[in-house]
Amino acid sequence: MVFLMKILSHFNEKMRKGVEGRKEALSRVQQNFSTKDKVIWMHAASLGEYEQGLPVLEKLKIQRPDCKILITFFSPSGYEHVVKRKHIADVICYLPFDQKGAIRDFVNSFQPVVFFTVKYDFWYRLLETLKRKKIPVYVVSALFYQRQIFFSAKGKFFVNQLKKNIDLFFHQTTDSLKKAQSIGLYNSLYTGDTRFERVKSNVQNFSKIPWIQDFVCGKPVVVVGSSWETEETLVEKLLTACTSVKVILAPHDIKRAPHIQKHFQDKALRYSQLEEYWTSVQDYPILIIDNIGMLSRLYYYADIAVVGGGFHSAGLHNILEAAGFAIPVVFGNHYRKNPEADALIRAAAAKSFADAEQAALFIQRLLEDGGLRKKMALQAKVFIEEQPKATVAILREMQLLD
Repeated sequence: MVFLMKILSHFNEKMRKGVEGRKEALSRVQQNFSTKDKVIWMHAASLGEYEQGLPVLEKLKIQRPDCKILITFFSPSGYEHVVKRKHIADVICYLPFDQKGAIRDFVNSFQPVVFFTVKYDFWYRLLETLKRKKIPVYVVSALFYQRQIFFSAKGKFFVNQLKKNIDLFFHQTTDSLKKAQSIGLYNSLYTGDTRFERVKSNVQNFSKIPWIQDFVCGKPVVVVGSSWETEETLVEKLLTACTSVKVILAPHDIKRAPHIQKHFQDKALRYSQLEEYWTSVQDYPILIIDNIGMLSRLYYYADIAVVGGGFHSAGLHNILEAAGFAIPVVFGNHYRKNPEADALIRAAAAKSFADAEQAALFIQRLLEDGGLRKKMALQAKVFIEEQPKATVAILREMQLLD
């Protein structure tokens, strides 16, 4: 895999960043940690996994103020997003390639007191090295599903590696727990999804965003979070049918914001322009968010949320942030590995659709039918409130094992 990544880095910018970043990982930890420093270490494949692991990491930091914090990433998209904003880590870097010498040198640069990876990002030489050093190793918000290699004819070696080297799996769903136990991973507990604590905290600690209320101007609001082209087509169809609605659109790639604005012509304004156009902001039906870090608070202003990524194979983005503010959630049905999407649909708090046209028609119906909208909003509220306190359960078990 390492060889393949290095080859692909010549043709793929994201891959190139990952390869180059890994070259700096060892020097980064050696510059910031001594070999005597006690370190709490969280590994996340990308941004979504980081968000799931963060509630546990924050609590561990409080419990162990004598320890420093290390966060490693596999994906450049996760690393670049987190390293540029406020965080709790002493060091953020890429995880070195899973080669014996590279992993040994990295792990020997400090004293890990606990290591946890999030969801299903397993690196076997790393796990083996940590086990040999008797470091407690956990998996937070573990998620097992049938298409993984563990459930294939070739999966026995990988399952045995997990049995030998991981102390405990904390599963985010009961289905994941059952699947893990079916292949002999009995060192497993169902604790729930740690993101729910994050979602509840975001709601409780909400702070208003300047200019948004001026843009909304008392009209119904649809917030489109992490949009791709299909969600933007949905917005186009919706505004054709519903002229009084306000749309706040936060693109997945904010570099596309000027292009999106040009596409919608005089209907759209970017957030960075609000102060300049404050006297006429209420005249625009579309507000395009051209910054990072605001989306989770934007759902506060919404009557309905549309979450991007579900109309194609890129992957559905975070729908729980929207549901946390007790609003109906709409998304595409081409998602995988998102048990929370199925759970929200079962709870009648969300709906998924095959294409933008169907989704737009349903949103139009929600805007016209206040009773249905309120019913779905209540179901979203109840769904979030009923989720178990995963972080509390995880920390309790970690202390028992230490």
